[in-house]
Amino acid sequence: MSFDRRITPVRADLADERLRGRVEAERFTAGAEKRVIASFAALHRHPSREAPVDTQAIFGESVTVYDEHEGWAWVQLGEDGYVGYLPAEALGGSGAEPTHKVGAVRTFVYPGPNLKLPYQDFLTLNAKVAVAEVQGDYARLATGGWAFAAHLKGLDALEADYVSVAERFLHTPYLWGGKTSLGIDCSGLSQTVLQASGLKAPRDSDMQERELGTPVAVWPDLGGLQRGDLVFWKGHVGLMMDATRLIHANGHTMSVTTEPLAVAEERIRRTSYGPISSIKRL
Repeated sequence: MSFDRRITPVRADLADERLRGRVEAERFTAGAEKRVIASFAALHRHPSREAPVDTQAIFGESVTVYDEHEGWAWVQLGEDGYVGYLPAEALGGSGAEPTHKVGAVRTFVYPGPNLKLPYQDFLTLNAKVAVAEVQGDYARLATGGWAFAAHLKGLDALEADYVSVAERFLHTPYLWGGKTSLGIDCSGLSQTVLQASGLKAPRDSDMQERELGTPVAVWPDLGGLQRGDLVFWKGHVGLMMDATRLIHANGHTMSVTTEPLAVAEERIRRTSYGPISSIKRL
């Protein structure tokens, strides 16, 4: 049987217990549940900081750890099932169950409930936290530190318009595999903003194109589109802001930008990404 290596926890020496009888491996394990305790951590394809980065794991995300060796943990992410290697130091025990998530694009963590204190860390959109108490405008986190309470939302709180969330990432630098306001890629942007609106999305653009929404006809004049439509090329995705304008993280400007879809289509068509492959409506 063939499996997508991106979301299938199998190696020659080890595999997820759930795959027993379906794949060959020297041994099988159910793994151990942990959480990401770093603000974010790069998920590498191999256990090396020089290895390609496929995505990022976000603070509070649960992961299944199948193996730890020489400072690296071989894991499967809880949010989208992506498999790869995280620095073991980025993981901790499951701890207190999250009660809130970060609703701001970025919020800082302080050693006390005072904005004038030097910040200790930052948390990014969709990070999950356990709030121990609220004191004035600040929330004390069970993992330590204080965050501005208004930047935190209940786990069930949803953004009404995922395109407006994408607009908050305007001018964020492009970063392959990125999912934060420090750096983000095209499918990381679409996955992140959809998650903020309660819409589960796979990580990569080919997965999103295959699994999300219903097809919309690609007219020769690129008409008939509306806000929220996802536009796909081979290896690229953007979101329509309205009937004519696109917002996307792209390597052309190395940032999240907006531009007329017709302009983007003409430029991208001349690259290895080729013409628009599909448009999907959620």
